[in-house]
Amino acid sequence: MKKWFTFFAFILAATAVQAQNGTVVGFVTDVDNNPLVGATIRVEGTSTGTLTGDDGAYRLQLQPGLVTIAANYLGYEGKSAEVSISANETLTINFTLEEAVITGETIVVSGSKRPEKLTESVATIETVFAREIEEYAGVPAELLARQKGVDYFRAGVSGIGINIRGFNSNFNSKNLQVTDGRLSTLVATGLPFGPLNTTIKEDIERYEVILGPNATLYGPNAHNGLLNTITKDPRTSAGTTIALSAGNQSSYRAAIRHAQVINDKLAFKIMGAYSAAEEFDYVDSVYIDRVGAVDSLGNPIPDGVKEGYEEFQLDNTINFLRTEAALYYSVTDDADIIFNWGRSNSNYLSPTNVGRNQIKDWRINYYQLRFTSDHFFVQGYLTESKTDSTYAIDERTKQYYRGIDAGLSEKEAAGGFSYGSGALFQDASRRWNAEAQYNNTFGNLEMIIGAQYQLDQANSLGTYLLDEDAEDYINVGQYGGYLHLNYNFGGGWKATAAGRADYHDVYAFNFVPKFGILKSFGNGAVRLTYGQGIAAPTILNLYGNLFTGLILGNAEGFTLIDGTEIASQSVEKLQTIEAGYRGQVVPNKLFLDVNAYYNISQDFLSPLKVLGVATHRGDTPIEEVQDGYAAYQGLVASYVNFGEFNTYGFDFGATWYISEALSLTANYSYFGYSIDETNLENDFDGSGTVNFLDLLVNAPNHKGGLGLNYSGSKLFGNVYARWVQEYDYFSSFQIASRSYPDLLYRGVPIIEDARSADTYNYGPLGGFVDVALGLGYRINDIFTISGQVTNVLGTEFREFTAAPPTGRLFSLELRVNLPAIKPLN
Repeated sequence: MKKWFTFFAFILAATAVQAQNGTVVGFVTDVDNNPLVGATIRVEGTSTGTLTGDDGAYRLQLQPGLVTIAANYLGYEGKSAEVSISANETLTINFTLEEAVITGETIVVSGSKRPEKLTESVATIETVFAREIEEYAGVPAELLARQKGVDYFRAGVSGIGINIRGFNSNFNSKNLQVTDGRLSTLVATGLPFGPLNTTIKEDIERYEVILGPNATLYGPNAHNGLLNTITKDPRTSAGTTIALSAGNQSSYRAAIRHAQVINDKLAFKIMGAYSAAEEFDYVDSVYIDRVGAVDSLGNPIPDGVKEGYEEFQLDNTINFLRTEAALYYSVTDDADIIFNWGRSNSNYLSPTNVGRNQIKDWRINYYQLRFTSDHFFVQGYLTESKTDSTYAIDERTKQYYRGIDAGLSEKEAAGGFSYGSGALFQDASRRWNAEAQYNNTFGNLEMIIGAQYQLDQANSLGTYLLDEDAEDYINVGQYGGYLHLNYNFGGGWKATAAGRADYHDVYAFNFVPKFGILKSFGNGAVRLTYGQGIAAPTILNLYGNLFTGLILGNAEGFTLIDGTEIASQSVEKLQTIEAGYRGQVVPNKLFLDVNAYYNISQDFLSPLKVLGVATHRGDTPIEEVQDGYAAYQGLVASYVNFGEFNTYGFDFGATWYISEALSLTANYSYFGYSIDETNLENDFDGSGTVNFLDLLVNAPNHKGGLGLNYSGSKLFGNVYARWVQEYDYFSSFQIASRSYPDLLYRGVPIIEDARSADTYNYGPLGGFVDVALGLGYRINDIFTISGQVTNVLGTEFREFTAAPPTGRLFSLELRVNLPAIKPLN
């Protein structure tokens, strides 16, 4: 670390004598004086720029001289102003933008795939803007922990995830992630890319988190919510950015991004980042029944009694390589062709329902081509996922000791034999997507109509799916169409009506509607919406084949030995009623965002469940499907649908702008549920009674946060405290719970801080206050230094199962922004 402190000190000393800058502040509003949130402010011909905040305010620090400042907001006519900057002077330049023809190319602060003011969206949306991301020295996804309604968790140094409105699990695919209109999910498992993503921090324009279902536009699995990452346009972010950072856990990172405007037709951006670290010191226990084993004192362990062993050949190395490039071609003044490419290579530890996976050289690759104009949006993209040597640590550990007990040498047992029982995960899957959209305005009516096609081609090379080799793809296609109508009645009243129809190769036809009404007044609006969503089984749920057939996918149903018919898994259905208010209670001072919701869920997608001894999967005898039939004799675990229940909650967020640079934020969220305990269709675990062990809510009832943010011309910083109530968590083999000695989970009494079947129950998750602190300084237009500490108090707490407790993490970053190279013409 000494070399980094020396380097930062050198930069400070070398730049301290530079001239003082001037400051430009102001607001960007529409003609009705409503703030335009997320408007782009740029100094023409440079890489300097920012985005407006929730109140439409912006601040720029500039060197003395004559500059042109431009304000732009999608759906509005841009404006610019020529300004003379003097040292140590603060100028106020306000912009009032007029609405233009609405384009359909980008999802901006909206769940409707069109630009709209945040206060006038019928969806509940949380936003994280570029200024917050640029001033944050840590991993930018950590900023999602500060958004109301979002369950944020850390599973180790690199494992950051979010969940929305309950029912989290160690294999959660119910929260869709999208980047620039492109699905950012794995093909076979449906899981979000998370650490596997290709996007780098320096290219993120904003995060948008949509709370609640948004299936009418995005299709299945925009069920509980949506995380959308929007990247920067090279035409408004030209220049070169270099970032270097280092911290504890042997972490370091180097990144570079260059964006260039070649001429009035052509622009591009290219970037890359490499980061590395060491995982927290933690070893999970693997419980094994070994014949003839002895304990630590040399005493024989009775057969059938499982003893805990450390994970075999655990590798705590973490590293990520991410690269992306994009080419923008302006066909006309209002039509663009955009080509994007990205690739990543990742190594880290990932928690699962059965211990941890050692992720080894998992590669993501994508190609995306888009056409955008005033009224049309067309895109097609290919996503590829590949790994050759990822494995389940738990199963590999068990197989290693099976080899030792069978008389193999340590070398023989640790070689290919240790992967022989299904520990190895390989992937060579790909997904093809296409979309066409048309939008237009007819008087007071805005219309968006579109169609989407998706073909998943999953291939595990026979390691975890019911495929056999590299040419044996599991092909699953789906196509759908959507229509969104927005009508302006005048007097601040607007209404939305939308619908989507989908056809899927496995679960056939589904239709989901959405309706909303909104009333604007002053600087705010109230809204009431009704929407439906579906959560679809993943390819793993339908065609899985794990641990030589102990876990099988349920695309065709099962027949048990007693004649019981288990239906094939279908979609989970959700209905949501939501009301909310968003706006300025005190103009330019106090901004409130409040919502309440009520959900009705049917045919819940279950966690992994032991079904019993099966004779058939569909019409196929089980011995022809189950590779390990000799050992399991048809015993099968799979996934089903069950029950009906209700969930409800509310979210409250407030921001008080103490000054142009200083703001105070507060948020609180409540989540609850109800279930009919007399309806045995809700008895998922088959215990004969209905209770919380059937529903597995896996979310705190209460959580909240309080933060103070300062962003001055030179100095910036933040302090944020996050509180999460203690809560019980169950996910297949994993358990984190208080003691319930009269209740059984997987056949074992629930006892805190004790072994529970094949895992260890360390006690409930949550129950902590996490304080984060950030501080930075803009030395000049080129150099910025910053630091960030999470878990300032240094108290270890658990946020996830099959993962180490969260410890303190800190990082220091040097950011270098070099001016743009002038266009050729």
